[in-house]
Amino acid sequence: MENNIGTEELAHLEMICTIVHQLTRDLTPEQVKKSGFGAYYVDHTAGVWPQAASGVPFSAATFQSVGDPITDLSEDLAAEQKARTTYDNLLRLIDDPDVREPLKFLREREIVHFQRFGEALRIVQDHLDSKNFYAINPAFDHSGNCNK
Repeated sequence: MENNIGTEELAHLEMICTIVHQLTRDLTPEQVKKSGFGAYYVDHTAGVWPQAASGVPFSAATFQSVGDPITDLSEDLAAEQKARTTYDNLLRLIDDPDVREPLKFLREREIVHFQRFGEALRIVQDHLDSKNFYAINPAFDHSGNCNK
């Protein structure tokens, strides 16, 4: 399941990069200056360079994984909600229907991903042989006791 979602997330990135490219490819130097896009333009021209709105570039450090299915699925759930919130914020700021429609689609997919990760978390919890499954790493602590 996570491979399918991971592949879809890369497709989301491709869609966002395409939108950014379409919106910036024909900017004139005057438009670049006026829009506040100047610092970005100096480094990347109008090339797509994934970064947060704050200017922090994308990094693999963004991904969180500790090898514990409960921890990792909880992190996945949080990431999907954060993405949905980002789309919500973008939709509040953007009027262009050609930009809004793909963003609305991507927002809907984040909701579906959140639901799928929630189902996966329930499956993991249902199959643990422990009353307190938050106290163990089910990937390693098969006895339910991580203090041995």
